Amino acid sequence: MKILLADPRGFCAGVHMAIDTVEEALKIVGAPLYVYHEIVHNRHVVEYFTKRDVVFVDTIDEVPANSTVIFSAHGVSPAVRDRAKERGCVMIDATCPLVTKVHMEARRYAKQGFKILLIGHAGHDEVVGTVGEAPDAITIVESPEDVDNLPFTGEEKLCYLTQTTLSMDDANKIIDALKKRYEGIKPPPSEDICYATTNRQHAIRALAHDADVVLVVGSKNSSNSVRLTEIAENSGTRAYLVDDKSEIDPTWLAGVDKLLLTAGASAPEHLVQEILEMLQAEFGAEVEEHKTIDEDMHFELPRSLRVLSNASA
Repeated sequence: MKILLADPRGFCAGVHMAIDTVEEALKIVGAPLYVYHEIVHNRHVVEYFTKRDVVFVDTIDEVPANSTVIFSAHGVSPAVRDRAKERGCVMIDATCPLVTKVHMEARRYAKQGFKILLIGHAGHDEVVGTVGEAPDAITIVESPEDVDNLPFTGEEKLCYLTQTTLSMDDANKIIDALKKRYEGIKPPPSEDICYATTNRQHAIRALAHDADVVLVVGSKNSSNSVRLTEIAENSGTRAYLVDDKSEIDPTWLAGVDKLLLTAGASAPEHLVQEILEMLQAEFGAEVEEHKTIDEDMHFELPRSLRVLSNASA
C-alpha cells in the first residue's frame, strides 16, 4: 500500500491559539476552568482537557459567578458576553481572528442598513455567534434552494457573508444563486472562508483522484472535517471520517493500493501518526508526503489572557 499524506493537514493557527489559550489559563487560573462550548470541535481535544478538570458548558449560567470563562474558537454572541459580565466572570476570548472578522463585518453592514444573508449551517456554534451580532438583520442561507424562498425583492440593501469552515464548492453554488437573483448584492470585502479550510480542501481536490480511498481524521461535529470527506466523495473516491485508528474498518482497505490520509483543522497530529504506524505495521505501507501549499499563519494569544498573565506575575 502507498499512503499519500496530505500537507497541509490538521491544526490551523486558530486551533493552535485556542488550545494554547486553555493550556496557559490552566497555569494561571488553575482548575476547574470553564470553557463556553467545546474549545474546538474534536473529541480527543475535549477529552484531554476534561481529564484536567476543564469544564465545558453550554450556558453561561453553568459557570459559577466571578469565575474565569474562556470563549471557544467559534465565537460567541454579544448576549453571551453580556451575561458573563453580569455574573462577574473574567472573560478570555479564544475566538479565531478570522471568525472575529466575520462578526465585525456583520456589525458594520447591519449599522449601514444592509440585510445580511449569512451562508452557513444553522445551529453551528460559529453561525449562532455571528447571528447574535445582528439578529434582526441576518437571514441564514443553507442551500441554493433557500435562495428561491428568500423574502427580499432586490430593492433592499443586500450583502452576504459566509461561515469560515464551509466547502468552497457549496458556498460558491449558493453565492452564484444569490448573484443570479440579486444582481447588486454586496460581497464581503475579502474571502470569509478561512485559509486553512481552503488549503485542506485544495489538497483533497488535487490528490483524491489518485487514491482508491480517503481517510479524514476528525470528529463528526467538525464542519471542516465533514466537508473534506464530502469533497473527496464528490470527486468519485470513497472517503471515511474517523476520530482515530480504532474507527477504521479493515474492510475499507481491502484491495487498496493508494490511500490518501488527511486531517481536519481541529484534529491533533498524533492521531494521524498513529494511523500511519498502524498501516505501516499491517500493510507495509510506504508514505509519500504531498505538499500543496506552505502555511505560516500564526495568531497571538488573546490580549485578555496576556493581561491576566501579567497581573498574576
